[in-house]
Amino acid sequence: MRAIGGLWRWRHNPLRRATDLAEAWVALAALLLILLAAPLIGVLVGGAAQGALQQAVRDQREARHLVTATVVKKLARSPLEPDPESAAPREARSRVEADWRGPDGTEQHGKVMASLKSPHPGDHFTLWTDEQGRIAAQPLDTATATTHAVLAGFGAAALSAGFVEGGRRLILWRMVRRRYARWDHAWDRAGPDWGRTGTGS
Repeated sequence: MRAIGGLWRWRHNPLRRATDLAEAWVALAALLLILLAAPLIGVLVGGAAQGALQQAVRDQREARHLVTATVVKKLARSPLEPDPESAAPREARSRVEADWRGPDGTEQHGKVMASLKSPHPGDHFTLWTDEQGRIAAQPLDTATATTHAVLAGFGAAALSAGFVEGGRRLILWRMVRRRYARWDHAWDRAGPDWGRTGTGS
């Protein structure tokens, strides 16, 4: 809005300098880019991220499988694990030795984290594996993928707006420096006797 006001103010002002009008046009161009181009870039980046992430969701759902494992024995808590007293109930996990059958039918055995508060031999729990029955991370869900895509879009829009504003400030800085250089040159031409014409000094 300051850019539009600046253009209107300098429109027919007799004190207007060429740089004043140029500054107002630069500000208006930056404002239009921030209001129009930055959101468009955000939408394009967010859409591209959404497509890529949703494809990753589909790929992970095809490659990962939820299987049932059986606790063989509970293992000592790892020193890197949080204190069970301070962990929230929904985050209760225990380190166990377990047996499970992979999607390809192979028998697997290993040390895993079980979603059990106090596991006992014979208890069942679920875990994610790949096609060969090896432990895998839980696949990305659609809502999380969409959230990441939206954040990517907002980030791209904000970065674009920041880049435009930075460019505007750089142009303005260069214009001000050029103006100061012209003033210095004008003062040098006026000489040290400026304002004392006829004193004979």
